[in-house]
Amino acid sequence: MSENRRFPLHPVPGVGALIIDNGRILLIERGHEPLKGYWSLPGGAIETGEHLEDALRREVREETGLEVDILHMVEVFERIMPCESGKTEYHYILLDYICRPTGGTLQASDDAARAAWFTPDEIAGLKITLGTPRVIEKAFEWLRESIV
Repeated sequence: MSENRRFPLHPVPGVGALIIDNGRILLIERGHEPLKGYWSLPGGAIETGEHLEDALRREVREETGLEVDILHMVEVFERIMPCESGKTEYHYILLDYICRPTGGTLQASDDAARAAWFTPDEIAGLKITLGTPRVIEKAFEWLRESIV
């Protein structure tokens, strides 16, 4: 993406993947700023000319090595992060999708320091990005109510 994500002129659109398999969700530990060291959903910025679902599959493949089926868009999340002076340092609009893995080999790469599977109970002890636990609960609720 050619536009600088730090102190952007406009919000940066992105996608996130709630990859759920056997009652566990896949999270990545962020390897770069913003939020380096926090656990989060795999995902990232949409490139110009790229469809949402193509961006999601690309980001998941780049960060985790996995291929996914996309089941349902579950959330639109806005992350605005001001710097110390109060100016907007980062502004993302994120579309989060429930996915299931269909292939590939799990391996953290790109800007992910680690990738690991967690049960919903294990998430409570993690250093995790704001809003992520709530959207994970929402995804598990949708799966319980749906026949997928």
